[in-house]
Amino acid sequence: MTAASIPLVRVHDLRHTCATLLFARNVHPKLVQEMLGHSTITITLDLYSHVIPTMRGEAASQMERLFASETAVELAR
Repeated sequence: MTAASIPLVRVHDLRHTCATLLFARNVHPKLVQEMLGHSTITITLDLYSHVIPTMRGEAASQMERLFASETAVELAR
């Protein structure tokens, strides 16, 4: 790899990148857990919880849009 100037990338690095990208695209944690083969959702969330705080803003925006829509007002009646 050194002769070709290709950086060393471990399989673990690829798994971590995959999970991080999936969380960044708002893929449900249960699906990420299944794709990675973790035995419990707790393992997945413990390992990748650093990605989730960036999703809080998007969740707040979605709630704002939900409550601002006429549909939400009609459903509340």
